[in-house]
Amino acid sequence: MRLNRILLSTALVVVALVVQVSVLSRLHLPGAVPDLLLLTVLALAMVYGHVGGALVGFGAGLLADLAPPADHAAGRYALVLCVIGYLAGLIKPETGQVKSATGPMAVVVAAALGSTLLYAGVGALVGDTAARHVGLAGLLISAAVYDLLLAPFVVPGIMALARRSEHDPFSETAAASKQATDISSGWLSSGTGLRIGGQRGTLGGLKTKARNRTTRVGRIKGVKRL
Repeated sequence: MRLNRILLSTALVVVALVVQVSVLSRLHLPGAVPDLLLLTVLALAMVYGHVGGALVGFGAGLLADLAPPADHAAGRYALVLCVIGYLAGLIKPETGQVKSATGPMAVVVAAALGSTLLYAGVGALVGDTAARHVGLAGLLISAAVYDLLLAPFVVPGIMALARRSEHDPFSETAAASKQATDISSGWLSSGTGLRIGGQRGTLGGLKTKARNRTTRVGRIKGVKRL
């Protein structure tokens, strides 16, 4: 990944994790907790693509696994966000800009449901059956509703920041100067018309015309002498 991607992703993930732990987890809402970290990974993945989304998701999930309130095995949430980031990056638009909000909102709902199911499935493999006692159906519905309500305030802003960081002013300036040089050189060559070996308006044509004039003058002078 590029340096600007790494710096921006790290800053956004850290801020999202701090807000997640210090604010959202203390609201004591029924069912699941609004997952700000998941929304951050989704927004970055829809700009950076599947590879960048997988890397950001793995790093964000691993950071969440190692955070002090975590009560599960390390790497569990990293696996979940890595898969979610990869899948979300596959629907990245070619221009990097989303035309409507329907697609991202559908991605948010699918990611909320998929991450909850995947987290519960990985937990079942390692012997964690907490989701059965809480109620998996309630977790799925509440996670989808909370994330869908929070997404309009998070996803568009993060995507805009990610797209803005993708533009490199130095490379754009160099490309613009190179294009201007090519245009100016082409304009000079077309305007002067000094092409060696050409016919009309060229250096070779001027030399040929000068020789023809000299020959004609010589012939006229010869006639006058006679």
